[in-house]
Amino acid sequence: MTPEIDLAKYIDHAVLDFTVTKDRVKQACSEAEHFQFPAVCVYPCHVYYAAELLHNKKPSVCAVIGFPSGMSTTTTKLYEANEAVENGASELDLMPNLGLLKEGELERFYLEIAQITQEAGKPVKVILEMSLLSPSEKQTAAEIALQAGANYLKTSTGFFGGVNLEDVQLLAGLTKGRVGIKASGGIRTVDQALALIAAGANRLGTSRGVELVSSMQAENT
Repeated sequence: MTPEIDLAKYIDHAVLDFTVTKDRVKQACSEAEHFQFPAVCVYPCHVYYAAELLHNKKPSVCAVIGFPSGMSTTTTKLYEANEAVENGASELDLMPNLGLLKEGELERFYLEIAQITQEAGKPVKVILEMSLLSPSEKQTAAEIALQAGANYLKTSTGFFGGVNLEDVQLLAGLTKGRVGIKASGGIRTVDQALALIAAGANRLGTSRGVELVSSMQAENT
């Protein structure tokens, strides 16, 4: 028997492969409604459709911005974020330009995040892509994102390596409960999901949410 925890309430149901169709978005929205996931995470091109499907329903629509590389301009990301909100997004997962962090352009790195958090008017999860950062860069990126108004710190996109417990624990120690933590990338088992939650994750970004929740329900029956 697994611990008494409602795993579904942690799931950001990701629909982010590179060949996503409207049919798959529709299926994901139906799944999210059935399991009462907090959010369905989609590309900006699918926000309006997902928002229509989930109108007056519990799951939020989360749009990814600058995803997955973060290398579009700040102006482009601002437009993308504002358009996503206009189309019905209630949350944004922002990929910042980590090249600025690597170059030591910390003010520009801060300003990009701050502009979007201030203008969007919706909760913003800043993706730190921890697998690409050194230990000192992880701390610097997290601290700047916090100063810039991030509502969540997200470990990764899933395209450059998966999440690990150490990174979630690091973020939990840095944030001290001030913002949420979204663990994302390579979450494949119930045990792994529960361990990430125990380490401090408030949300789990995964395309396997249905499989994970169904597996946990089966174990507890």
